[in-house]
Amino acid sequence: MPRALKVFRTPIGFHDAYVAAPTKKAALEAWGSTHDLFARGIAEIVTDPALTEEPLASPGKVIKRSRGTTAEQIAALPAVERPDRARSADEDEPDRSVSAKGKPKSSKGKTSPKPKANPKPPPPRPSPDALEAAEAELETAKRRHEEDDRALAREQAALDRQRRDLERTQAAERAKLQAAVDRADTAYAAALKRWRAARSGDGD
Repeated sequence: MPRALKVFRTPIGFHDAYVAAPTKKAALEAWGSTHDLFARGIAEIVTDPALTEEPLASPGKVIKRSRGTTAEQIAALPAVERPDRARSADEDEPDRSVSAKGKPKSSKGKTSPKPKANPKPPPPRPSPDALEAAEAELETAKRRHEEDDRALAREQAALDRQRRDLERTQAAERAKLQAAVDRADTAYAAALKRWRAARSGDGD
């Protein structure tokens, strides 16, 4: 039996790439990836009917859907200052380290900004491998149970036919023997009647 299709998703740029495939390996091939995106936590199984309908209608085809509006995507970009603008701003800004009288200003009380610490990366997404293995074992057991039920039903049908044949044979044998009993009983009753009559005549 062909394996059931599942829908997988991975981010590609500003889009989510969906594909309906029987296995994770097939999904990675459809995306053209040589890395295990599932192990890295950047690919996953999707079960929402609203998201799986279109991929399931075109198995093996990569369906791309934009994540958010264009404005939301631009807002999500990191703020990077352009070097040319930064330099021109420095050139236009007057040197405030020297006072109007030509004396250098004191830097007391001013502190340089602290460098921002790198944010801690999020933990990897849990792997669904154990769930998929358990589901596969359940499906295998279901198919085996169904086959066992069909085999038992065939055996039960054969036993029912044997019982019907046996009952017909037994009924015919009982009828035959009963007829013999009836004939013997009739003959015995007649012989007994004659015997009694004979005894009565001898007594006279």
